[in-house]
Amino acid sequence: MAYSFALVDNHGVWFRSVSSRGLIGYAVGVLLTGFYVLLYWFPEYLKSLIDLLNPLSVLLRGVKSDQWFLYGFLYTFFVISFGVKFIFKYSNNRYHFIRTSVLMAVQLIFAFLMPAILKKFNEPEFYFSYFWPLKKEYLFPNDLSYLLSSGKLGVFMVFWAVIMLVVVTPILTYFFGKRWYCSWVCGCGALAETAGDSFRQLSNKSTKAWKLERVIIYSVLTLIIGLTVLLWINSYQKGEVLGAASKVYSQWYGFFIGSLFSGVVGTGFYPILGSRVWCRFGCPMAAILGIQQRLFSRFRITTNGGQCISCGNCSTYCEMGIDVRAYAQRQENIVRASCVGCGVCASVCPRGVLKLENGKSPRIKNV
Repeated sequence: MAYSFALVDNHGVWFRSVSSRGLIGYAVGVLLTGFYVLLYWFPEYLKSLIDLLNPLSVLLRGVKSDQWFLYGFLYTFFVISFGVKFIFKYSNNRYHFIRTSVLMAVQLIFAFLMPAILKKFNEPEFYFSYFWPLKKEYLFPNDLSYLLSSGKLGVFMVFWAVIMLVVVTPILTYFFGKRWYCSWVCGCGALAETAGDSFRQLSNKSTKAWKLERVIIYSVLTLIIGLTVLLWINSYQKGEVLGAASKVYSQWYGFFIGSLFSGVVGTGFYPILGSRVWCRFGCPMAAILGIQQRLFSRFRITTNGGQCISCGNCSTYCEMGIDVRAYAQRQENIVRASCVGCGVCASVCPRGVLKLENGKSPRIKNV
């Protein structure tokens, strides 16, 4: 189904300072980056904000607020508030209404309320919407041992983590592509799709950026696979062979990838580099789903090149930096490992050239 671009209000995007790398945009970037730096390494400077949430934290978790409860609260608040804005902006599109509503619900229930309530009842603070390797700890030996020792619920959590990774993820990706997770479930994607919507046009569409993207994201995936294997070897050897090496590796990965890349750069640089910096260049979960989407998924974006007027809206608003127009002009279906299936390219097309489809058979092309 095609949707009219005229009903999508993107007027003035390149004339507003906040959305065109202007002074306000850089100021917002500095503020976001500064907040993440304080949150991760200097939380004492956020004590007043943290204390404001004590009543809610005690109600939900049974303990006073801390830096991570503040983060979860603000994260959820922005996903929901900007999610409503996104729904109104794309009000003519049923796909975006359903998708964004699911994103908001998953973030609120599975990434905020449920972990908090579990903590209140002295259960593991488990996030059911995150899986390895994005939530890397869920396949680490010590964390699995802790969950298995936490009773029946902990055993179920381990079962959930393994089944989602080994069984559910490949099946859903086969039928729906990586969009089932990256654009419908993931909290990182939720913030990018809602609070980051004003910055999606800032993603770099150059071939150089695409090449860099593939090098970095698969390097991060290799690092987390190596870390997981190393920790299991160390656990099997009871630390006698590798010693503290695995712990140092884990700390290094957590700092540079888990904090600096995914947090400070991935979100703080929205107004500078676009809304999907982490998803595009660093997320190991996106890398795995991208490989599956490339090799055997039925999902593709089909094109009707004969109707294309080369306006460039599709490429401009692709947050993953894909030159969608080039595919449309060649009348080629878009099958890219990086595509998260957000559907915005189809929404802003004034001619109905693009359509999200789940084909009858997979194909390997245009990766």
